[in-house]
Amino acid sequence: MQTSTDLKNLLARIDRRGYPAYKDTKGTYRFQDYVLSIDHVQGDPFAAPSRLSIRVSGKTAGFPPDLYRTPCRRVALQDALTRLFGRLAGQASYQAKGSGHSGLISLSRCGQEVLERTACQLDAKSGDLLLRLEVGFPANGRTINAGELEKILFDLLPRCVGGSLLYRNLDAEKLRAAADLAEDQQYIREALSGLGLCAFVADGSILPRASGVSDQPMKGAVPFRAPKELSVTLDLPHRGKITGMGIPKGVTLIVGGGYHGKSTLLKALELGVYGHVAGDGREYVVTDGTAMKIRAEDGRSIFQTDISLFINDLPNGKDTVHFDTEDASGSTSQAANVVESMEAGTSLLLIDEDTSATNFMIRDELMQRVVHRDMEPITPLIDRVRELYDRFGISTVIVAGSSGAYFRLADHIIQMDRYVPRDITDFAKREAAAYPVHSVPLEPAKAPDFDRHLSPSPEFCGDRVKLKTLGRDGVSINRETIDLRYVEQLADSEQAAALGYCLIYAQRHLLDGRRTLRQVVEELDALMERQGLAALAESRSGAPFLARPRRQEIFACFNRYRGWRR
Repeated sequence: MQTSTDLKNLLARIDRRGYPAYKDTKGTYRFQDYVLSIDHVQGDPFAAPSRLSIRVSGKTAGFPPDLYRTPCRRVALQDALTRLFGRLAGQASYQAKGSGHSGLISLSRCGQEVLERTACQLDAKSGDLLLRLEVGFPANGRTINAGELEKILFDLLPRCVGGSLLYRNLDAEKLRAAADLAEDQQYIREALSGLGLCAFVADGSILPRASGVSDQPMKGAVPFRAPKELSVTLDLPHRGKITGMGIPKGVTLIVGGGYHGKSTLLKALELGVYGHVAGDGREYVVTDGTAMKIRAEDGRSIFQTDISLFINDLPNGKDTVHFDTEDASGSTSQAANVVESMEAGTSLLLIDEDTSATNFMIRDELMQRVVHRDMEPITPLIDRVRELYDRFGISTVIVAGSSGAYFRLADHIIQMDRYVPRDITDFAKREAAAYPVHSVPLEPAKAPDFDRHLSPSPEFCGDRVKLKTLGRDGVSINRETIDLRYVEQLADSEQAAALGYCLIYAQRHLLDGRRTLRQVVEELDALMERQGLAALAESRSGAPFLARPRRQEIFACFNRYRGWRR
């Protein structure tokens, strides 16, 4: 390992040389409080920035073990440090001048959710810190400006490190509050099942967002208040007693007029699978961690999926036990999404009538009289939703604004009235009783077959595989794009990037035609748990910025990949 003095001397030697001479800086250098590694040097000032990493020993960093004694506290601490360093880096960025990306200092940009990221990792045993960042090495044209890089590495970066990675310089109470909040959120999530609940929304929560392009809480929004019939009080480890609405397991219907908050509540439940930062308004909106948002997805690829729970006896005789298509219809895609969620281990489905295929959701009595069930290959969700819970233990929360078909089947009916929830279960049941429905009992469905074995695709055989992230909308791997636009619980583009690396890693190491998809995802999840997210990338030039996805999103990514051998 070289010293910081060696690096300073090296910069003096290569000053004003051609940009490729920056490659000589690659290596590891000892600074006073940390070790700086230059892992990858960009080819020119207009290329993707150079990748650096900073390692601070546990003794120097000085964070008390209590702040990271459990995984949720550790992730919350890492998240807080990433945000701190990010703010300081934003202030220091471009203070060094030059062409192209010269002077850029950046790392992960965190949203409202608290996610495990490669940007900042803390070793739970030693307390050692690793922070990854990008720096635009300065140049004039394509000539090295070593003086400006020296300014970054010997002035700006040390200030960022001192103001974000050394406990002695930080606000201890804020760090402890972030860790305590994460532990309270985890406590609620773990308590849900034992309380017979699938979600919890605390009184005083602010669910509406500032706008369609801002995830900040809306100013002046109506605070959430639980109806007394569904009010639950929890005693949290740090905050103490908290009250709110508990959504029981089973079938829950959310109804109400347009713009009264139905979809806003559902959106909060969707993202309640993650922890949220203080001040978000949804800190204590906590959902079953396996929950999946289900919708129609016209045109998606479906590979060897058993959709016979909902679709049978197709006129063309196509097999629905091993259903395969490159261009699914709305109803077929939604059926596949439900079954694939079951395969991924969900205990809760979240469905919005507005984004669902009507013929998958319901068939009214008149339609059943005109077109007999024997002539309809689709068994709608309304005929299976009770069975999903009673037999498979999968609860469902449905937002409905135009159809009362689910009133009879729902265990609980919540009406959103100007963003205020009301329990109208008894009233809705009485009204529904005045409209008798003729229905023919269904035979119990055969449990879906999840014995899917995947083989690697030839395009992953080479050493170089090109991966490009398309924000949260998808990833492009070589010539294949995986469309993730309708995997609506992806909260960050770095999760999408991690999904791409999951697929590449599985193609190279796990897919052998013998492992089932479930086994492959379990091994990927175990790899991330054991070795961390960076293990997915297998990179010698520094790990990219990744955020950990849930196993449900890993399944979703694999299921939407069009390159499987058919």
